[in-house]
Amino acid sequence: MKKFNIRKVLDGLTAASSSSSSATAQPGAPRENDVVQETLQTEQFQLCKTVRHGFPYQPSSMAFDPVQKILAIGTQSGALRLFGRAGVECYCQHESGAAVIQLQFLINEGALVSALADDSIHLWNLRQKIPAILHSLKFNRERITYCHLPFQSKWLYIGTERGNIHIVNVESFTLSGYVIMWNKAIELSTKTHPGPVVHISDNPMDEGKLLIGFECGVVVLWDLKSKKADYRYNYDEAIHSVAWHHEGKQFVCSHSDGTLTTWNVRAPAKPAQIITPHGKQPKDGKKPEPCKPILKVEYKTTRAGDPFMVLSGGLSYDTVGRRACLTVMHGKSTAVLEMDYPIVDFLTLCETPYPNDYQEAYAVVVLLEKDLVVIDLGQIGYPIFENPYPLGIHESPVTCCEYFADCPAELIPALYSIGSRQKRQGYSKKEWPISGGNWGQGAQSYPEIIITGHADGSIKFWDASALMLQVLYKLKTAKVFERARGKDEKPSTDIVEEDPFAIQTLSWCPESRMLCVAGVSAHVIVYRFSKQEITTEVVELLEVRMQSEFSDVDSPDPGGEQTPTLPTSGTSSSPQESEPHFQPCTGSNSSDGPRDNIPCLQVRSSPLKQSPGYQVELVIQLVWVSGEPPQQITSLAINSSYGLVVFGNSNGLAVVDYLQKTLLLNMGTSELYSPSEPYQRQPRSPRKARQPSGGELHYTSYTNISLYSESVKKLRSSHSTLCDSNDGSNASEDRCKSPTSGPSSPCNSDDERKQKFIEKVKLKSRRFSKTVASDFGSGNLNLPLSIRSTTDNSFTRSRSSSVTSIDRESREAISSFHFCESYSRKTESLVSPCLLVGTTQGFVIMVALSLPPGGDQRLQQPVGISSCGTLMRLKGGILTMALLDSTGTLLPPSYEPWHDPNASDEEKEKSRRRRPASSPSSQEGQDIQFAVLCSEKQAKVVALPSQTCIYKHSITETSFVLRADVVQIAGTNCITCFCANGHIMTLSLPSLRPLLDVNYLPLTDMRIARTFCFSNMGQALYLTSPTEIQRITYSQETCDNLQEMLSELFTPVETPEAPNRGFFKGLFGGGAQSLDREDLFGETAAGKASRSLAQHIPGPGSMEGMKGAASGVVGELARARIALDERGQKLGELEERTAAMMASAESFSKHAHDMMLKYKDKKWYQL
Repeated sequence: MKKFNIRKVLDGLTAASSSSSSATAQPGAPRENDVVQETLQTEQFQLCKTVRHGFPYQPSSMAFDPVQKILAIGTQSGALRLFGRAGVECYCQHESGAAVIQLQFLINEGALVSALADDSIHLWNLRQKIPAILHSLKFNRERITYCHLPFQSKWLYIGTERGNIHIVNVESFTLSGYVIMWNKAIELSTKTHPGPVVHISDNPMDEGKLLIGFECGVVVLWDLKSKKADYRYNYDEAIHSVAWHHEGKQFVCSHSDGTLTTWNVRAPAKPAQIITPHGKQPKDGKKPEPCKPILKVEYKTTRAGDPFMVLSGGLSYDTVGRRACLTVMHGKSTAVLEMDYPIVDFLTLCETPYPNDYQEAYAVVVLLEKDLVVIDLGQIGYPIFENPYPLGIHESPVTCCEYFADCPAELIPALYSIGSRQKRQGYSKKEWPISGGNWGQGAQSYPEIIITGHADGSIKFWDASALMLQVLYKLKTAKVFERARGKDEKPSTDIVEEDPFAIQTLSWCPESRMLCVAGVSAHVIVYRFSKQEITTEVVELLEVRMQSEFSDVDSPDPGGEQTPTLPTSGTSSSPQESEPHFQPCTGSNSSDGPRDNIPCLQVRSSPLKQSPGYQVELVIQLVWVSGEPPQQITSLAINSSYGLVVFGNSNGLAVVDYLQKTLLLNMGTSELYSPSEPYQRQPRSPRKARQPSGGELHYTSYTNISLYSESVKKLRSSHSTLCDSNDGSNASEDRCKSPTSGPSSPCNSDDERKQKFIEKVKLKSRRFSKTVASDFGSGNLNLPLSIRSTTDNSFTRSRSSSVTSIDRESREAISSFHFCESYSRKTESLVSPCLLVGTTQGFVIMVALSLPPGGDQRLQQPVGISSCGTLMRLKGGILTMALLDSTGTLLPPSYEPWHDPNASDEEKEKSRRRRPASSPSSQEGQDIQFAVLCSEKQAKVVALPSQTCIYKHSITETSFVLRADVVQIAGTNCITCFCANGHIMTLSLPSLRPLLDVNYLPLTDMRIARTFCFSNMGQALYLTSPTEIQRITYSQETCDNLQEMLSELFTPVETPEAPNRGFFKGLFGGGAQSLDREDLFGETAAGKASRSLAQHIPGPGSMEGMKGAASGVVGELARARIALDERGQKLGELEERTAAMMASAESFSKHAHDMMLKYKDKKWYQL
């Protein structure tokens, strides 16, 4: 007798089953390959990033080019985001990843200087569509604290932590020998160090005077020519910022005690004015109470009225909990504008780039930690501009994401027309002031839609066509439920403490516009799209009781034959009426008894007004069962042609007819398997295996499932054989685990130990459910397919069948669904509606659907469902499934074209149900369909109806696939996969040839795993940060056309004319004084800087590109003129050489003619 090898049974069953299936598949492969001609080649695939959308994550600095109208934002991770007009945005990244502490535009030059926290400065060329670094300079001995680049100057001032100022030539990115040392700037009598440089600016009217602010409160006016300090201004409080009056006679300082000091340049003894904008003024004339620091102040003048003084911070200390404010002081009025988030930086936008002219401020750009606000200074009340950028992705944390490319053309206009009614009012009527750049001239013309689900239960639809992103429509699913008015009124049945409405997964049919969403509170909502407003008196509700396999219900007698009792046809369709109630859980200690038949959320009872757009059709809720909360929904699918919604979790699956509002099927996963199939598994109950009873299989009158038969006894006896009942050690509990990696089954005969084990499993299952639900907002969401997080930044899977973990104790969950029209059994010759069910154990189960005729009969007659057993088993959980015809063409699920449910009956009759063309009937022994199956480990192609595996490919051995999709690209289909080790792969269909394998992005965050998705036409995306979406392409064609499709940042614009000095100012020298900085800072006058101070690093750009970006239009013209001169010189030299050759030719001709005349009449003997 052959001896059982327990280790092989436990650890090697998956490998054995897959190897056996692949062995039988090989003979059929050549035959199928001759039929399907595959056109995809490796050369058609290339991976590259395209665009990044959303708000820059953790912003740290900001700059604006007033001529080009371009805004730049730097982040703490070294990213750089540039914005122009709506649709014009760009992303680039510093390699070091250090925080960007300051940005400076070379105004109207197409270049940008960035200063990083690692004491490096970089020059970016913005004249190309993908900006590149031209020069870098890394300081070795001093830390950078402040930078200043005067308008139309090539000399950049760098202030350091030591209090020194160095000067950099931005054309060559070399240091000048001219250095302003801190000990020369301050008074010699000062005994303490003045601290870091916090401000540098030149006098608007005299470029030779440099204003230097030190942190301690000392301000120095430095004469660049004489290399000495003209004036020193001392104040007791630390300085945060300084701003000039445009005439150069006054400047304002903001201090750490919430005061503003105004100084006359020629009166350094004391401030001309001291004010505390938010301080309480004592009556006795004493100094006002100190306030919070004023972090920044800007002083902008106008010709027609009072100047604007804009500042951030400075609030009183007694305003605890008050939000951040921006204060606008204009004349005698002071406006305090509250912001939703802390202020990072702000800039006042002015009409002129010249600092020595009236500024004419018209707007303030405020960079917040999680938003960008632009305030209109020209209108009463200071309204904000409507932001055209897609910066609201993170308005509520994103919990799921789907990407649809090549959608129906009418979808985007329909969603936009509905969404335009949702826009807020009260915005400024002026145009968005950041208006630079030009759109790309891309060839992409197909519509693209991105759908994001959020933690507050909202769903947003985005137009993602042509590498742009614009919000179309927002749906709030939480409106369906009652909201707790106070903290004390929170329902005790919640399994999620925060964000109970968070979206977990969604299923959308673009053709029929049907939408189905599942939330973390184990609820499913079905939506229809309508253009008309309706009021729903009562929201349709269906409560589903999904029974855990770990219940304490007494098992039937093992020796008896029992068959499930199905309800009669007259039974009500309500699940509570058609299903027997269960006994309370014996392990509950609740004084009121265990919760039972209670949903987690309460559907609102009052009438629901539903605006045009997506309107609720049906709400489905899973209820508590005997004190156990409902399990998270792990998979979801909807089909408009069949009128069905199917969803599953770790307890099993449920099928709902949303047309009849009835529950068709509710059963455990193990009950789907056919008794005679080779993949049958052991029951996972801790006690002896039991047969299903009417109380365990939740059917309505519409089910005709094939149920367990004699094989149940075989499974029971097999289970008893594997377990050693005499061994009571802990090791026996590990060994007695079922072969399908289900929960461990202790085989000790001790009833007390069994009971403890049951309680333990229940407790861990409950904890697991709560952990999954609560991890949405934190970014550590457990994936449906049992992915486990060992640390925050590394992810692994438990592959050992003997490890005592939640992985082992969690039940087999439903991981994916696919509606199709196929052959439900090997013997079938005609296609019929089917449902493919994938599980986390790698099983693919075929379920046949029997649909009544259309029209009124569809609403009256029941839908039949029967399980046809396992189609195939793969390693790892099933991720995606699809169907191909005999030519390799994708067979999409059938759908019903959209019609307005609230329209007239005549309009409804115009739309007919549309299904894919039925495949021809199958001849005996001939396969005419291919089922494409992809799991976490491998992919298989199965021929139908013979159900033979003809192709198999192992995707990964050491990692696992996080996301897989069957997509269309270049007119054909392929499988795309994203693995946890960062690899992105594509496989051809149906032969599963590897076409692309690129190590792109290692899984460092659960957010990436939760949001990564592929789409048609070679597109993909993921949430790269909590606020940003990164789009990528794996299509060679898109990569080749990317330059044309990207927007252009730099556009040739004439610099405005300098302000007119006027006759008298020119006569008496009252105008702005210019300075030849080259004479001061050049190598001839200042000498060379110390080589050890900073290291120059050339960028990837060419030398000509560097000069072009640094010196701008004037430099371009100069070089063009030189080139023309050189060309003219060369042409002149060529002309001279040509003339010399012509003269030589004439001389030769003359000599030849003379020779001919000389010897013309002479005889030969006379020569």
